[in-house]
Amino acid sequence: MKGFGRIAATGIMLLTVLSCSTTRVLQDGEFRLARNRIRVTNDNKFSTNEIEPYLKQRPNSYFIFGWNPFLNVYNWQNGKGGGWDRFIRRIGVAPVVYDPAQVENSIENVRNHLEYLGYYGSDIDATVRVRKKKVTVDYAVSLGKRYRISDITYHLPEGELAEEFLKDTANTGIRTGDFLSEKALEAESERTSRYLRNRGFYGFTNNYFVFEADTLSNPGFASLDFIINNYTRNETEKDARPFRKFRINDVTISYPQRLKIREEILGKLNTIKPGSIYNETDISNTYSRMSSLRMFNGINIEMEKADTNLVNCSIDLSQSKLQGFKINLEASINSSGLFGVSPQVSYYHKNIFNGGEWLNLSFMGNFQFMFNNSVRSNEFGVSAGLSFPKFLGLPYRLFKGPAIPRTDVNLSYNYQSRPEYTRNIISTSFGYNGSSAGRFFYQIYPVQLNIVRLFDLDPNFYNSLANDPFMRNAYQNHFDLGLSSTFYYTTNADVNPKTSYFYTRFQFDISGNILSAFKSAMKKDATGAGMIWNTPFSQYIRAELTLGRTWRFGKENGQALATRFLAGAGYAYGNSTALPFEKHFYAGGANSLRGWQARTVGPGLAPMDETFLIPNQTGDLKLEANIEYRFPLFWKLAGAAFIDAGNVWTFREAGTAGRSSRLTAGTFPASIAANWGAGLRLDLDFLVIRVDMGMKIHDPAREHKWVAPSGWFRRDGYAVHFGVGYPF
Repeated sequence: MKGFGRIAATGIMLLTVLSCSTTRVLQDGEFRLARNRIRVTNDNKFSTNEIEPYLKQRPNSYFIFGWNPFLNVYNWQNGKGGGWDRFIRRIGVAPVVYDPAQVENSIENVRNHLEYLGYYGSDIDATVRVRKKKVTVDYAVSLGKRYRISDITYHLPEGELAEEFLKDTANTGIRTGDFLSEKALEAESERTSRYLRNRGFYGFTNNYFVFEADTLSNPGFASLDFIINNYTRNETEKDARPFRKFRINDVTISYPQRLKIREEILGKLNTIKPGSIYNETDISNTYSRMSSLRMFNGINIEMEKADTNLVNCSIDLSQSKLQGFKINLEASINSSGLFGVSPQVSYYHKNIFNGGEWLNLSFMGNFQFMFNNSVRSNEFGVSAGLSFPKFLGLPYRLFKGPAIPRTDVNLSYNYQSRPEYTRNIISTSFGYNGSSAGRFFYQIYPVQLNIVRLFDLDPNFYNSLANDPFMRNAYQNHFDLGLSSTFYYTTNADVNPKTSYFYTRFQFDISGNILSAFKSAMKKDATGAGMIWNTPFSQYIRAELTLGRTWRFGKENGQALATRFLAGAGYAYGNSTALPFEKHFYAGGANSLRGWQARTVGPGLAPMDETFLIPNQTGDLKLEANIEYRFPLFWKLAGAAFIDAGNVWTFREAGTAGRSSRLTAGTFPASIAANWGAGLRLDLDFLVIRVDMGMKIHDPAREHKWVAPSGWFRRDGYAVHFGVGYPF
C-alpha cells in the first residue's frame, strides 16, 4: 500500500500541473472559445449533430469531462520564444481564439444548411457569454416551416430513357408524404443518374434534372414536378439531343512490353466486354480487380464515343516494382540483462509465373541471451508462400464484383534450440483470402497442418513437470490438423493511417475434430490418445478478438490517441489435455506489455517458472488493454507516452497456494500486470522505427505488487524495446 500511495501522490501532482491555466498565452483583448451550445427551441427530437459541423468556429476538442491536457501543456510556454517554447508548441494544442465575425457567419451557414434539409425560414439567435477570458456561445435555433410532398408529376423525354426510368420508380428515394428538401432531391438525382449509367446511358449526369415545387396552391404542402430534360442545366432547349443506350465497341489493354504477363489473366479480370451494354459498375470493378494484382502503379480506363451508340474502351497499365526485399527487426533488453533480438528478411515477387502469382520467401530468427552467460535460446525459421489470383477450383465468371479471392499455399520450417529442449516444426496450409469494399478482409484456411517434434529434452526439465500433467502434455510431440480463419475490418486500410480509424480482428482455430472420427482405428499411446505417425494428434478450439481505435487530432492530425483491447482463449478437449505450446498465449514484448520482455508475464499470480532457464510464461487465456498518446517533436521524430495492462491465465491450476495461475473473480484485480512508459518514433512515411521503454507499476509475480517510482529503474523494473511499425 505504501507503493500505491506514492503512485497516487505522483498522479495527483501530475494532474495539478496539467490543470494550470488554459488562457495564459492569450493577448490582451483575446478570449478562448470554450464552448458552443446549440438549443433547438421548437423540436426536441431534432439532433444538434446536424448543425454543429456548420458552425464556422469550433472550440478545442476534449478527451473527458471537458478536459484536454494538451491545451494545458501549450500554456507552459515562458514567452521567450526559445527552444522550450517551440517544443511546447509542438506537443501542445493552441487555444481557439474567439472571433466575433465567425458568429454571424455561423448563423448564415446554419440557416442555409437547414434550408437544404427542408426547414424554410429558420430563425437563429446567438448569445455570447464571457467569463475569465473564456467565451461560451449559445445558439438558439427555431426550425423553419416544412412542406410535405402532396403529389409528384414526372416529365420525361420520350424513348429508351423513359422506359428504363419507369422500371426503377419502386426504388425512388422521393415519395408522396415525404418532406420536401434539397438534400433528398440531390440524393435522388445522383442515385437515378448512377442507375441509368449502369443501363447503357453513357455520359448521363444529374445536370439533366430539374425540380420545381409549388408550395402556394396547397398551404403546408408541395406539389413537385420531377423533370428530366434532354439538355443540361447549362444548355438551352436548342441543344437538346435524344438519349440512347450505348454498347461497348472495342476494348484494348496496353502495358509495357517489358512486363511479361499472360494476357488471358488480364482478360479474365476485365469485366468490360465488347458488345455488352455500357455499365459504369463494370469500369469500377475492372479497376479494382486489376489493382488487386499490385503489379501496376497506374491504371487508366478511358471511354470514348465511337458512334451514335458505341463507345471504345482503352485500359492503359503502367508497371510497378515487381520484386524486392523487406527487412524487419525487433529487439529488447530488460533490467535483469536478458537481451532479445528478432530479425526477419523477406523476398517477394508479384509475378513469378507471369500470371500475377505472388511468391514470398521469408527468413527469420529469434535470439535471447545474456552477456557473459552461456545460457541462450536460438530460433531459425524459413517459409515460402505462393498466392494465385483466383479461387482455385472455381471459374472467374462466378466472381462478378470488384474483388476476386486469392488462393494461398504456404510451407514453413522452424527450428528452436533452448536449454530445456530442441524442437522442429513443419507447417503447411492451403486456403483463400480476399476483401470486400476495401475495409473487410478475410483469410480462411480449411487445411492447416503442423507437425511438432521435440528432441534433446532435458531429463531434469521433464522430471520437473512430473507433478504438472498439464505442462507435461503441452511439451510433447503432436500432430495438428485443422481449420484456421482470420476476419479483419477497418475504417482505414492505409499502411500508416493519417486519419482517425477503428479496426477489429477475429481469429479462430479448430483442430482435430475430423481426425477424431477415425480415432477408433488409430494406434493409441499409454494415455489412450490416438496417434498418427506415432504422434498424438491435437484437438482444441482457440479464438482471439482485438478491438482498436485511434483518434487523430491537432495540427494536420499530427497527434494521436491510440487504444487497443485484446481477449483470447483456447481450450483442449477430446484427444488432448493441453493446448500445443505454440498455440498458448503470452504477454510482454515490443507489441504487448512493454514493461516486460516477451513471455515473462504470468500466468496469473504465478511467479517466474524456474524450470525454464530462459522465461517461457504462457497461458490458455489472455486479456490486454493498451493506450498510447503520440505527438510530433521535430523533423521526422515523434514521441509517445503509453500505459499497458493485462496478463495470461490458465484453465487448469499450474501455480501454488496463494500464487494461482487461474483466472477467478477474487484474484483478477491482483493478477493484472501494468506498466507505463515513453518512446521515440522515426516516421519515414513508408516506415516507422521506434524505441520504447516501459516501467512496471503493478507486478503480479511480486509479493508487494505495486512498484514505487524508486523501483522503476532498478533490476527487473523496466524493459527497453526496439521495433518497426506501431505496436498497435
